[in-house]
Amino acid sequence: MIIGSGPAGIYAADALAQAGTGEDAWSIDVIDRLPCPYGLVRYGVAPDHLKIKSIITALRKVLEQPGVRFLGNIEVGTDVSVDELHRLYDVILFANGAAVDRPIGIPGEDLPGSASAREFVAWYSGHPDAELGRFTLEARGVAVVGVGNVAVDVARVLAKTTGELRGTDLPDHVLDVLERSQVTDIHMFGRRGPAQAKFTTKELRELGELTNADVIVHPDELQLDAASEAAIASSPAVRRNVEVLQEWAQREPQGRPRRLHVRFLLRPVAVLGTDRVAGLRLERSRLDGTGGAVGTGEHTDIDAQLLLRAIGYRGLPLPGLPFDEGSGVVPNAGGRVLREGAPVPGEYVAGWIKRGPTGVIGTNKGDARETVAAVIEDVAGLPVARDGDPDELPPLLAGRGVEVVTWAGWQAIDDAELDLGRTQGRDRVKIADRLELLRAARG
Repeated sequence: MIIGSGPAGIYAADALAQAGTGEDAWSIDVIDRLPCPYGLVRYGVAPDHLKIKSIITALRKVLEQPGVRFLGNIEVGTDVSVDELHRLYDVILFANGAAVDRPIGIPGEDLPGSASAREFVAWYSGHPDAELGRFTLEARGVAVVGVGNVAVDVARVLAKTTGELRGTDLPDHVLDVLERSQVTDIHMFGRRGPAQAKFTTKELRELGELTNADVIVHPDELQLDAASEAAIASSPAVRRNVEVLQEWAQREPQGRPRRLHVRFLLRPVAVLGTDRVAGLRLERSRLDGTGGAVGTGEHTDIDAQLLLRAIGYRGLPLPGLPFDEGSGVVPNAGGRVLREGAPVPGEYVAGWIKRGPTGVIGTNKGDARETVAAVIEDVAGLPVARDGDPDELPPLLAGRGVEVVTWAGWQAIDDAELDLGRTQGRDRVKIADRLELLRAARG
């Protein structure tokens, strides 16, 4: 049993499937709390990053292998307990990711108009958990706190025209809101300098190719200290990022409809507004020579009616599983779940819930292989499941009113989205509402 059908879970399923043949072949169930597979590839990768989304083709082939079964719309801890799963499966591998965002921790952060980038990404990606009317984009100014790839994705989607996005799988309600968007200025903030930013050069350069927005960089905010110079000397990626930003700082604005401000050495200290977000107060900072930044006591305010924080994710505890609140991961040693410092027979983790929200999609492949190697090493000594019949899971859940989505059900959803796309001259239109997904799964 693998819990989570994102890249980490599917790569683990593939490694297990390849580890045994004939009489030693594994029977693998991959379950997910959503009706659809693929995790953040479906619900986290930006809609205009079609090449990255094409990874789904390889992931699909894994779930179509003999001996691998997808079961969706099952929430562990609510629909079925970990203890109940242990009665049916010899091995449980948790790959359920990191589901919540990190707060900034400043006054006013909870005002209406303040949200996480995770919520915004879920909304434009058609995630079933996202409220359809969560965002209206009536704001003129948007503040995006963070300088990683998620912040870049959010800023790019806000800056593009709907004409540029219409060829993607964005749900209809999202395109409608983007069509009516009042946004003119998008501000992206990092508290340290350009050499400490976390975005990759490829994603950064895409901002410079926007046809609907001028990218504005302040030359005085591209400061470098000893730690920055060392990072540039040791990392070609850091050097390229700094060079791109330095080139942008010399550009003259072209008078495009929107402006994307990429800012550094600014730390948010308060959200302005009484009834809802009206702006963001920031403290100017300076580099301290060691890769950190310290405040200068000088403040500046920017006009914004929407605040999106993009400063990282963390995992959530799963009922019946140990959890380290400090690190936001399940305690483990090489993928073996630890309870009070000792490995638990038959319990394993992979992906973000194992190592934290780091790396790219491909990082999960090596991570999953490490965990599966531990499973293979332990398998001879693992206790056999008490009941040992995974086929009992679907009827057990059906008796509790849980509508399990099988692979055939997902294929029906897939067909429905493709059909919806064809009616609009698009490749695909995502179905965002969970009840609609379940109706589609019924065929």
